[in-house]
Amino acid sequence: MVKLDQIIHNITIPDGVDASIDGTVFTVSKEGNSLSRDFRHNRITVREGSDGIEVHCDLPRRKEKALCGTWAAHIRNMINGVDVGFVYRLKAVYSHFPMTIKVEGNKMTITNLFGEKVPRVASLPWSPSEVKVEVQNKVDVIVSGADIEKVGQTAANIERSCRIRKRDRRVFQDGIYITSKAGTE
Repeated sequence: MVKLDQIIHNITIPDGVDASIDGTVFTVSKEGNSLSRDFRHNRITVREGSDGIEVHCDLPRRKEKALCGTWAAHIRNMINGVDVGFVYRLKAVYSHFPMTIKVEGNKMTITNLFGEKVPRVASLPWSPSEVKVEVQNKVDVIVSGADIEKVGQTAANIERSCRIRKRDRRVFQDGIYITSKAGTE
């Protein structure tokens, strides 16, 4: 049963950020950095409002109400990513065998993890212009970019590549772990 007449999520756009809607494709840009995404649904619309962008649905059911909130969160993340960006910080932890981390093209190589002879490889599926991965102080890895999904997936790929199997994780804690997630300031 319908409980609401309509649902509208208002999203304000900060100064210096340009937002445009072309059919179902929403594009955000600032200083040559741009993100675009296709928002397509037969009952939910993304449109320009009086003070920014509106996600609108008439007579929403439960799923449409949830999808409106999800789309509003995606749009806020796109605006925040183009405006300030996202940074995930990871830290390499080892107890006995010192590991070496190298970024080469679209691969990150972790050598001597847990004393293994064969190096582990984490795939970095996006170009350095989209997602930037850098190693500082031999143990700190910084993943940064404008698209939160690409930055998060790259950090997850790095963390997952160091997973140790058939050992107690409480005792054998070697690996690379996400320590913080934030927008840049």
